Amino acid sequence: MTHLDPPGGHGRPAVPSANAAEALARCVSVEPAKFAAAHWGHTPLLSRAAELPNASGFADLLSPADADELLSRRGLRTPFLRVAKDGQLVPAARWTGGGGAGAEIGDQVLDERVLEQYASGATLVLQGLHRIWPPLVDFARDLGLALNQPLQINAYLTPAGSQGFATHYDTHDVFVLQVDGRKHWRIHPPVLPDPLEKQPWGGRADEVGATAQGQAALDVVLAPGDALYLPRGWLHSAQAQEASSLHLTVGIRALTRYALVEELLALAAEDQRLRASLPFGTDVADPDAIEPELTETVEALRDWLLRADPGAVAARLRQRAWPAARPAPIRPLAQADAVAALDADSRVTLRPGLRWQLVPHGSESVALRLFDRTITLPGDCEAAARVLLSGAVTRVGDLPGLPDDADRVTLTRRLLREAVLVPA
Repeated sequence: MTHLDPPGGHGRPAVPSANAAEALARCVSVEPAKFAAAHWGHTPLLSRAAELPNASGFADLLSPADADELLSRRGLRTPFLRVAKDGQLVPAARWTGGGGAGAEIGDQVLDERVLEQYASGATLVLQGLHRIWPPLVDFARDLGLALNQPLQINAYLTPAGSQGFATHYDTHDVFVLQVDGRKHWRIHPPVLPDPLEKQPWGGRADEVGATAQGQAALDVVLAPGDALYLPRGWLHSAQAQEASSLHLTVGIRALTRYALVEELLALAAEDQRLRASLPFGTDVADPDAIEPELTETVEALRDWLLRADPGAVAARLRQRAWPAARPAPIRPLAQADAVAALDADSRVTLRPGLRWQLVPHGSESVALRLFDRTITLPGDCEAAARVLLSGAVTRVGDLPGLPDDADRVTLTRRLLREAVLVPA
């Protein structure tokens, strides 16, 4: 992470850099370069409210009243809510039920059952808020672009004196943003540094529990407006204090070097030597029988890796990473109206947060790669397309490289229909 202008395509910012910079500044009390060098993926960072720029804290993102609205009036279903008590998840059947007339579902969150659970000391976990609560949709997009990583956001509502989960570690980095109330956090060093998603803490429960009995690396109480960064693998537990607590947890689903290994191995299937069968009758349980085959396989793999194409690996990583971070929502009805009314005087801009690549496709066309599909355009549209993809507000009639306004409107209408552009 070397800058705050993550690429929409070929190094161009996908949103104005001020939005991304502001989102990160709300979470860390140090300069981005220092955060990247000293903390990112390495050590926790505690940022007190007085050290952060937003004096009002984080209630603008999700307040207790907002959480009540989600739990009572928004028709939530599983898995957008989890309930935990005494370190265990409460079965969803205890707090969900039918949706009533006209809603043929059986897993809608029931507010009176949620009240029963919360009043008895259970922690409520609102999940996937980066997809359903507008302020957090925007915040997740901006912070994700600052970090150039996909994010998820959950909210934890814990009654006074209660603790939802025992000491554990996460397999992704997190920002903890304290919204309301106070919560006591105890942080211990990892028992497994940099765990992968397939290496959850449950497989090392005894070691986690023993480490949690020792001296904490960080023992703090978060108050409203405080923020805490935790790299993946760091042990933590949290308990609400004299009043109920609400905090947001931003999970950062960063790709790892192991992801590179996975994609390299997937591509290695192209090598015939690596597809070869083991010799007839090989006893795979016998180390002596396996040893020569292992030696030859390692040699073949090494030879193939030395010829690995970075472009092919990048293409596979793009297919993995881009769909994990959606661009800004669009309004389908307003978008359709804009398409119908488009003319040379209309102004459009790139859909915020959209990741893209514009590359040659054959001799007479270009391919616009998006997170979920590829669009092919005539080659003479390239100059105009690059202006439209720049993120600037553009008048359709000012697009370069096309002979007349009819062609400019046709290209722009196509990209509006494809949800690449939005009305300015």
